[in-house]
Amino acid sequence: MNFIFDEFLLSCQKLRESNISFVVVTLTDKKNSVPQDIGSKLIVTTSGIEFGTVGGGALEKSSIETAQELLQNTKETTLYKQLHLNKDLKMTCGGSVSLLFEKIDIQSSWEIVIYGAGHVAQSLIRTLLTLDCKIKCIDTRQEWLDKLPDSVKLDTIFVAEYTDYIESISKDSFVVIMTSGHKYDFPILEKVLQKEYFLYVGVIGAKNKRVKLDLDLKKVGISKEYYCPIGEDFGTNKPNEIALSITAQLLKVRDENKGKRCKN
Repeated sequence: MNFIFDEFLLSCQKLRESNISFVVVTLTDKKNSVPQDIGSKLIVTTSGIEFGTVGGGALEKSSIETAQELLQNTKETTLYKQLHLNKDLKMTCGGSVSLLFEKIDIQSSWEIVIYGAGHVAQSLIRTLLTLDCKIKCIDTRQEWLDKLPDSVKLDTIFVAEYTDYIESISKDSFVVIMTSGHKYDFPILEKVLQKEYFLYVGVIGAKNKRVKLDLDLKKVGISKEYYCPIGEDFGTNKPNEIALSITAQLLKVRDENKGKRCKN
C-alpha cells in the first residue's frame, strides 16, 4: 500500500509544480458492498482523472463531476458527500459511501523570464528552481539552452531574435535580461519598458553599462525605472554568488509588491 501512497504524493507534487489546481477525493467510510476500500483516493483536474479510483463506474463518474464543480466554485474548498450506490447512482451494489472532496487551488505562480542562458543565467536558474516559481529562459543559442536542467518549472525557448518573444510574456512576469552583450540587451530592454506593466525589469551589468543604457533609452524617449546593476550588494563576482544576490533582490521586490498584480 505504501507504494500506492507514494504514487499519490508524486502526482500531487507534479500538479503543484505544473500550477494545476486539483481535487483529492477520499473514500472515508463505507457500508456493505462497495468496490473500493476506505482510504482509497482519486485526484481530479479539469481534464479528468489524474490518479487513483474510489470505485469506478457511476460512482467514479459522479465523483469526477462533483470534483470538477468544486474546482469552479470560488467560495468552497471542501465538500462531504454521502451516496447510496443503488438508490442514488442506480448501481447494482447495495452499499453506501462517504466521500471527502478537498480542493487544492494553485494560484498563478511567480513567473520569471530570463533572457540569456549564459554562465550567470545557468547558476541563477538552478538557484530559482529551488523556489516556488515558474521560469522561462529565452536565447538565440540552442546549445546554451541545452545545458539547463530538466524541470517542470522551467521552459526553454529558442528564438531567432530576442525581441520575438516579448509579446508572449505574461504581464505579471519579472524580467531579467542577461544576454551576451549590450547590443542584445538594449533592444529587449527598450521593448520591455515600453509595456509599462512589469513589476521588475533588470539588466545585468556594471554602473558604466547603466550609463550607456540610460543614454540609449533617452534617445528613444524612454525614462522608465529598471534595475541595473542587478542583485543585492553582497558576494563576489562568481556566477553562483551573483545568482544568490539576484535571487535575493527578486524575492525582495516580489514581497514588496504583493497584491499589486497587473490589472491591464
